[in-house]
Amino acid sequence: MAEGRILVLGSTGYVGGRLVPLLLERGFQVRAAGRSVNKIRARSWGDKVEAVQADMHDVESLKHAAQGCTAAFYLVHSMMRPGRDFAAQERDAAYNMIEAARHADLKRIIYLGGLGEDHEDHPLSKHLRSRAEVGRILRLGTAQVTILRAAQIIGSGSSSFELVRYLADRLPAMITPSWVRTRAQPIAIRNVLGYLVGCMENEATAGLILDIGGPDILSYQELFQLYAEVAGIPKRHILPLPFLSPRLSSFWVSMITPVPMTLSRSLIEGLRNEVVCRDNRINELVPQELLTCREAIRRALEKTEHQKVETCLFDVGSACMPEWASEDDPNYAGGTRFEMGYKARLQGDPDKVWDQVERIGGERGWYFGDPLWRLRGFIDRVLAGPGRRGRPHGDGPPRVGDALDFWRVLVADKGRRLLLLAEMRLPGEALLEFKLDTKWDKAVDLSMTAKFLPRGLTGILYWYAMYPFHVVLFKNIISNISDLAGTHLYEPPRRVR
Repeated sequence: MAEGRILVLGSTGYVGGRLVPLLLERGFQVRAAGRSVNKIRARSWGDKVEAVQADMHDVESLKHAAQGCTAAFYLVHSMMRPGRDFAAQERDAAYNMIEAARHADLKRIIYLGGLGEDHEDHPLSKHLRSRAEVGRILRLGTAQVTILRAAQIIGSGSSSFELVRYLADRLPAMITPSWVRTRAQPIAIRNVLGYLVGCMENEATAGLILDIGGPDILSYQELFQLYAEVAGIPKRHILPLPFLSPRLSSFWVSMITPVPMTLSRSLIEGLRNEVVCRDNRINELVPQELLTCREAIRRALEKTEHQKVETCLFDVGSACMPEWASEDDPNYAGGTRFEMGYKARLQGDPDKVWDQVERIGGERGWYFGDPLWRLRGFIDRVLAGPGRRGRPHGDGPPRVGDALDFWRVLVADKGRRLLLLAEMRLPGEALLEFKLDTKWDKAVDLSMTAKFLPRGLTGILYWYAMYPFHVVLFKNIISNISDLAGTHLYEPPRRVR
């Protein structure tokens, strides 16, 4: 068993967010790293770890995060980050990691990569090729690197499972690429976590490249039918067509499922590659009971049904406050910025007002003009944005870093402030803020404010085009929150500066 502090990079992601509590349970000292320390501290285990700020593209922050640790889990990827080509981002992050590992004298790195062999007649998809390249780069450093290669991960909230679940639930018949018949060896998230911790506990795995997979080998087409059987829905009708391109497939998949177009395209492109374990040494090095696909799907559905999804694919996202939104900056700093807000004084219980604020979005809606919000989500999907993702973690109190429709929670100060960062496609950057200010017993001011940093002339025109919609929406949202909370409005919501 490894001694000393363990660094977890990607601690608030889908796998990392489930790995950290398991490491704590096994007695490890954990240092959780991420771009937002507040996001880490907002997790259920956040007060049990050492939280540090680290950006994979800032080598100095990585060096600081790794200092004093003996080993690290490398669980980051860039597929859902906008901007540069994700393969270039992953390459840059991997080189920064080996520099930080050398500086901190890390002994071990455990990296979760992807299965698949690169052949001339069947080259790896861009996503799988990038995953393999990251592994090769990490092995150039001084630390001993254990690479675990996995196919699709089956678990509540995983991108692979959610893609299958939404397509099978919503489409009794579907047209798919012919690659849907390619064989794969999925693995349950429970077993992925078992292998990750097991490798840290077993020094014999250091420096090895190991394939991990479940006991079943099947095609995606068979996986759809297995899901339908476990979920108790009729058998799905699937028609594979050889001319259906990944770009076209990812477009309609993003219209049907909440999986973003950029991610679904990477997943669909990977269907052409057979991802089956060729090396089974892991079974002797880290023995554990492997869940079948049927059992993994059943457990995932149970957690989804009871809204007990610990982590999900939408947890990947920055929860950092934009520099332009800092209240410390003078008004002339950072270029043109727009702001519009409405406020009303409510007579009633402030706790009931906050209860309505923190439950906004998702299936409950936005309290007014929900068709407009749905239209905005649809347009965002067409533009390859996240669209309306709902509330992946249910109707409980929002946490820093949670996805909320096409927003990301930056601040969730109970009873006082909810700040959301826009992740939809925009010609600029936007924030939406709800504030409660208790004036005296049974009297509270509720405000709703939009802040926008436009990008070029398009951004300025966008702000003015949306202005009349904001006026109508904000006034009515505040009024309806008051009604739902059972409070009395002293006067209609008024514009504030």
